[in-house]
Amino acid sequence: MSRSLALFAIGLVFGGGAGFVIAAGNGVTFDGHDHGSADHHGGGHGEVTAHDHSQAVSLVAGPDAPSVAIQLHKDPMAGWNLQVTPQNFRFAPQNSSADVDGEGHAHVYVNGEKLARLYANWMHIPALPEMAEVKVSLNTNSHKTLQVEGEPLEAKTSVPTGGDGS
Repeated sequence: MSRSLALFAIGLVFGGGAGFVIAAGNGVTFDGHDHGSADHHGGGHGEVTAHDHSQAVSLVAGPDAPSVAIQLHKDPMAGWNLQVTPQNFRFAPQNSSADVDGEGHAHVYVNGEKLARLYANWMHIPALPEMAEVKVSLNTNSHKTLQVEGEPLEAKTSVPTGGDGS
């Protein structure tokens, strides 16, 4: 039993480390920022340089409207690989504030908790609880939520039962 626990711990350390290396190599950032600060919501010294997550950009539905689909793939080593497939939308890590139609980034949530900002089509998640809900939303460069006809531009899926959560 103790040998199994030791191997499990070693697997978590190396699996988590590999996940972070893969994420960093794909442009995934885990850096946060203070949502409580006044300048985050444009309340600084009269200048609006920060972003506001409470605003949304609503787009008209149609063949040119952005959309997103996601899939979870069990990683053969450990954890899960999240595949994000946007349509009429381009990830733009070089533009972190100026909005440009059809580009921005994604936010990844697990059970309602924000996990990361995403600037690529793939992300490794080291572990997920069985039946956890994974949601990906598309956002403008300035972090405004994208909507189509008032509905958030997002996709959701759940971790399959029997996926052992790791």
